[in-house]
Amino acid sequence: MEIISSESENVNRPRGPLTAAIKVSLNELGIQLSLLSHRVGAHLDLRGVDIDCLSLIVRHGPLSPSALARRTRLHPATLTGILDRLERGGWIARERDPSDRRAVVVRPLRDRNPELFRLLAGMNTSMNDILRHYSTDELEVLADFLRRTADAGRDATNALASD
Repeated sequence: MEIISSESENVNRPRGPLTAAIKVSLNELGIQLSLLSHRVGAHLDLRGVDIDCLSLIVRHGPLSPSALARRTRLHPATLTGILDRLERGGWIARERDPSDRRAVVVRPLRDRNPELFRLLAGMNTSMNDILRHYSTDELEVLADFLRRTADAGRDATNALASD
């Protein structure tokens, strides 16, 4: 009886079905996250794109509206409407840029964060439950994969935006 190590098994195993399954799962994940964002937005009287912009402002802000427009590749007029909704909802503030008093920056306000966290608590709990089953090494591989996948998505979006 021949014993096959898991290493040689992985080398001889066809990659096509696995890569296809990953792509299908990523597509399904994108759909589910979009639907979740839509539901969260409905509770907060925001659109999905509003939540996306808010997330960028939280992560990278304070930002000038033009810097946010470059990151999102949204038309400035579209972005103005989004920022108006976020400001009216108490999610952001537009302020004078301390380094250039003629310019404006957008910064996140934190007062409504508990409401957003409450709506995302179920997903966050599920993610913690899922991730608990992976080793540190596996989590490093997953984090690298997701970073690189996000970069690929950003590159594809940028390529389409420049057409």
